[in-house]
Amino acid sequence: SRPIRVVRSSTTDAAVTTTASRREIRSPVDSSSVYGHIVASTLSNLHENFAWFQIIGNGLAGAWALAAHKVTALRGRPLWWYTVAAQLTVFVQVTLGVAMVNAEGRTFPQFHAFYGFVAIIAVAILYSYRAQLRHKHYMLYGLGVLFEMGLGIRAMLVGQA
Repeated sequence: SRPIRVVRSSTTDAAVTTTASRREIRSPVDSSSVYGHIVASTLSNLHENFAWFQIIGNGLAGAWALAAHKVTALRGRPLWWYTVAAQLTVFVQVTLGVAMVNAEGRTFPQFHAFYGFVAIIAVAILYSYRAQLRHKHYMLYGLGVLFEMGLGIRAMLVGQA
């Protein structure tokens, strides 16, 4: 195996492989190599399958919060922990998508990335309105998290086209 060292410059990061006779520079994840293909394929599969986890998780959190708006027995700390976990899946999904695009050198499908970043903004907006809508925060989070689920579904549909 060849020794690999990472060279940092102001414009790009590249892995430099040194042999006795030559030096070759390649991208951080060379998709033409077996390793690069495995990384790119794994990121692509993770991004595709994690989308379902994000959509279903946010849907369940939204349904729970809306039910808790009417049924006080459903309220409590477990609801908020689950809602936070569901909202964190949005950040994980966007991070996986960005990593996949960088590893494979792909371009985003039209509006696919837009829906992902709007979902992140929606998380921030929900958090910012929690004080003003304290008396209806179960409804706020229920509808808001269902909106995030809808953005995930829309991003998935746009990404397939």
